Amino acid sequence: MNKPKIISRIFATAAILLSNVMCAVVAYSYCDMLYGGEFKGYSAPAWVAFFYAIPYAAAIILCVIVALVFNKKAKAHQ
Repeated sequence: MNKPKIISRIFATAAILLSNVMCAVVAYSYCDMLYGGEFKGYSAPAWVAFFYAIPYAAAIILCVIVALVFNKKAKAHQ
């Protein structure tokens, strides 16, 4: 197997893992904000937890772009 194909698969796997981690972090933060707003006196609304998705989404998009570029390079070498 050539190197571009391996790198492409690594970045595709990283994008999938990042999307799963993003879902877990945002869900946990949202639940924490709901609970905190009701019982602990947090001043921010619960929807603020969705801001955690922004850096994850940027990283996922970057991983997908890199995976596609290296996939094209792998096909060119064949």
